[in-house]
Amino acid sequence: MNKQWRRLTGFLLIVMVVAIVPGCYDRLDLEEASSPFLVGYDLDENNNMIVYVTDPVFSKNVGKKTHEIRVEASTSRDARDKEDARSPGVVHGRKIQIILIGKRMLEHADWFRILDVFFRDARNSLTPRVVAYNGPLSEIIYLNPKDQPMMPMLLTGMVDTKSSRSETVKTTLQELHRQMFEKGMTPYIPEVKVEKKEIVLQGTTLLDHKGKFATALTTQETVLLQMLQKEAKKTVSLTIPIPGKKKIGPFHTDRLSFNTQKVQTQIKTSYPQDHFQFDIHVKMRVTLTEVLFAHKLQDQEEQLEKMLTGQVQKQMDNLISRLKKHRIDPIGLGLHARAHEYEHYKKAEDHWGEAIAESDIKVVVSVEIGSGGPVK
Repeated sequence: MNKQWRRLTGFLLIVMVVAIVPGCYDRLDLEEASSPFLVGYDLDENNNMIVYVTDPVFSKNVGKKTHEIRVEASTSRDARDKEDARSPGVVHGRKIQIILIGKRMLEHADWFRILDVFFRDARNSLTPRVVAYNGPLSEIIYLNPKDQPMMPMLLTGMVDTKSSRSETVKTTLQELHRQMFEKGMTPYIPEVKVEKKEIVLQGTTLLDHKGKFATALTTQETVLLQMLQKEAKKTVSLTIPIPGKKKIGPFHTDRLSFNTQKVQTQIKTSYPQDHFQFDIHVKMRVTLTEVLFAHKLQDQEEQLEKMLTGQVQKQMDNLISRLKKHRIDPIGLGLHARAHEYEHYKKAEDHWGEAIAESDIKVVVSVEIGSGGPVK
């Protein structure tokens, strides 16, 4: 009995050691860690990769809210080693909220490969928002406005709130990975810039299949894109110029604003005459929120609906023309082609940008005024 007990005790000790050791070999005490909230990638004038990290500073004796580190590196792992040499603790990626990519970096194809370390090291989070910056990163990294939250928190809040209103997109690192390797669509990420020392959300950056910068959308164009993607699920707002209405003095009194009550988007895919055809019907019921010209809604509702439909139709057509010109597909029409015209799609998937440029994309917009507001 004693012999069996000793064997059982020895077995339990072995199990405990096996369970404990793997979980502690890379243990890092809190006081020894440095947790950047933001990492930024950019290129200098000589095309050398520059990597920035922004750490929060919680000490009362320090005037700044963040500590910035800038290193020149050949890879992300090389940058991590150099950041450790300049940091009071060991840098790790568990708390990163924002991955900021400079415009110079985005102008080169295959930049996405530098983020490979985030996907291979299980200690890294895949939930950071990937954001494009329209300019050199040094402009925004060292901005540090005293009357605003620390920049990583500010950017996180801007992306999360504005994407919920379809004015930009929320692309996490994991979502960007999916978009980069999905042949039936092209990637898109939110974009910010600095105006008069103030961080401004600009809209959306559109990339081609290799991740290279293609074009950028304003916030209003992003709303239209989200309608086409069937992602404009909540109320969205648009401001439309009305033709034939006069501008009085410095005021834009030819404008009309509305909120969507409901947006329905239907996409029909076909393959006539050796090219893809996409028939997209966008139907929306709206509430007028601002009318800056004289009108009588009861007498002119039908006329106003036609004007709104025509103006939104014009903006949709312009957006489709830009996408075809740059041979990109952020809408994800390739996913519809794969679902409904699989054999034809398989022949075109490796050059889907060219297929989109040659395809026939027709958008039909229908706007119905549901309410003119409580004031008549």
